[in-house]
Amino acid sequence: MILRSSTALLLTAGLLTLPAMASRVHRAPTSGHAHTKHHVTPKTHKLHGQQSIDPDRVTQIQAALIREHYLTGEPSAKWDTDTQAAMAKYQADQGWQTKLTPDSRALIKLGLGPDHSDAINANKGASFNVLATPAATAASSTPGLVAASGISH
Repeated sequence: MILRSSTALLLTAGLLTLPAMASRVHRAPTSGHAHTKHHVTPKTHKLHGQQSIDPDRVTQIQAALIREHYLTGEPSAKWDTDTQAAMAKYQADQGWQTKLTPDSRALIKLGLGPDHSDAINANKGASFNVLATPAATAASSTPGLVAASGISH
C-alpha cells in the first residue's frame, strides 16, 4: 500500500511539473488571418495631362529660341536635351522657374502665346497687350471736365 501511494504521489508530482518544464509552443493568431504572403498586382497609374509636346509645337519653340539666340542650328521637331537646356536658360534669364518647361510666360514672350485674333470681341488692329496710359485716358475724357494738372485757367 505504501508502494501504491508512493507511485501515485510521484505520478501526480510529475504531471504537475511537466507543463512547467515543457517548451513554449507557438500558436496561430486568433484573428483568423493566416500569415501568408499575398501577391499584390501593382495598380496601373493613369497618367493625366499632356505627356509630350507635339512636334509642330516643338518646331515653333525651337525656331523662336533660335531667333532669340538661345539655340543654334535648324529646328528638329524633337524635344531633345539641347532644346530643354535652351528653354531652361531662356526662362532663367527672365527670372522664371526652370524645372518645368516650357513656362507659359516664356511661350508668350517668345511670341508663341494664344492667338486671340478670331475672338468675338477682337477689334481689327487691336493689341491685347497694350494698356491705356493715364494721358490717353485724360485726353479722351468728357468735354467740360478739366483734368487736374496744376495749371489754373
